[in-house]
Amino acid sequence: MAVTVSVLLENRRSFSAQTSLRAKAGLSLFIRDEHDAILFDTGPDDSFLHNANMMGIDLSGLTAAVLSHGHYDHCGGVPWLPDRSRIVCHPQIASERYAALNVTGITLPIKKLSLDIDYSRFRMEYSRTPLHLGERFLWSGEIPMDKPQPYGVITGQNSGADYVADEGVLIYLSDKGLVIFIGCGHRGLTNIVRHCQKITGIKHIHALFGGFHLRTASPQKLWAMRQFLLQQKPDKILGCHCTGSWGRLWLQEIQAPATGETYVLG
Repeated sequence: MAVTVSVLLENRRSFSAQTSLRAKAGLSLFIRDEHDAILFDTGPDDSFLHNANMMGIDLSGLTAAVLSHGHYDHCGGVPWLPDRSRIVCHPQIASERYAALNVTGITLPIKKLSLDIDYSRFRMEYSRTPLHLGERFLWSGEIPMDKPQPYGVITGQNSGADYVADEGVLIYLSDKGLVIFIGCGHRGLTNIVRHCQKITGIKHIHALFGGFHLRTASPQKLWAMRQFLLQQKPDKILGCHCTGSWGRLWLQEIQAPATGETYVLG
């Protein structure tokens, strides 16, 4: 059984795509097999919907919309989803978060990374634990990390360092192994893969697809990740969004999906 992935929004537009398609910093994927249809992330605004219309993709029959985490470039398009849409995500999705600068021991918020979104219009399914979505799709739940890295600060009720603990991934259980869809990879590609293997009991990775957050990664981190992937031997690596050209240099035989492209996996 194959799964089809249409790139509704990514940082770049495909050279072969129609020029009416928008490309913006963010990610939105329409993923479907013969049983289910999932919208994975929405990008920062209504661009995912505009592009879906231009590409002739009907989003009215979604099994669910899955939000990888609460940064605006992944969930900013939520207000353009129909009322009562089923949305699956982590309970901390709506945390108010900022990029921050540390000056002489004082943390200064400098840029807001979240949006004030009214989630009350939707059928929200919050889960820290794995959750089955349809026949072959699985929400990972929260991904554990031994040494999480802060990516800013959370303000308000749960104030403190922002380790993007709300980031989860979408897993597709293909006949050829796991297909893992990743929003930004803040929790670390190695941690993500190991968590998905643990909760499914499936070792082989058929494909990794999404943002791997490697555009400013250190050579040491990239080398360790490269060695890990060489051991895992995934069939396909498709790195877009925040993977960056720097990250792609370190990954063998990587593909770089762009807005307007469609892939068939499995």
